[in-house]
Amino acid sequence: MFNIKKTLTIAAGVAGALAFGGAHASADTTDYVVQSGDTLNKISAKYNVSVDKIAAQNNISNVNWIVTGQHLSFATDDTTSTQTASTTTAAADTSSTTQAASTTTAATSSTTTSSSSSSETAALNALIARESSGNVTATNGQYYGLGQLSAQARSIYGGNTADYNDQLNAMKAYIAARYGTAVNALAHSNSTGWY
Repeated sequence: MFNIKKTLTIAAGVAGALAFGGAHASADTTDYVVQSGDTLNKISAKYNVSVDKIAAQNNISNVNWIVTGQHLSFATDDTTSTQTASTTTAAADTSSTTQAASTTTAATSSTTTSSSSSSETAALNALIARESSGNVTATNGQYYGLGQLSAQARSIYGGNTADYNDQLNAMKAYIAARYGTAVNALAHSNSTGWY
């Protein structure tokens, strides 16, 4: 039976979520866009969710490799999801300070690591732009998605859905298995026109 009170309550909840920027798609799920300097450990600590849980829910095979701009979706613990907007604001206020400090520390202590990481990110983004222009439903004959993987590669590495993270992780797994790094894959693509 149609319940007007329940319908209005749901509508008010949706409107409230939109008014506060839609930080949480639901009370139990967090949608997060990876920022420069982020690691799964930092995101895990910020949202009180284990690294393994975030990795599993986003098909991340290498927990040490996430990409700036990558979308992560993960279920949060009940205590985290019931926190108020003031906690979110406090976290946002301290986040920029913490991120700046960690970026400075990382840059000072390991310039080589950060430059190789940014080279990997740049190479991966160049491959995505060349292969699909970032379109998760791009097709070219038997090739499909962000990385234009063949049906055989998709059966091994995944990436059969139109989910960005699923395809990105499949592409990264394919590159790691075939070329070792995205930089090597891009070099091969530059010399042959394919990777």
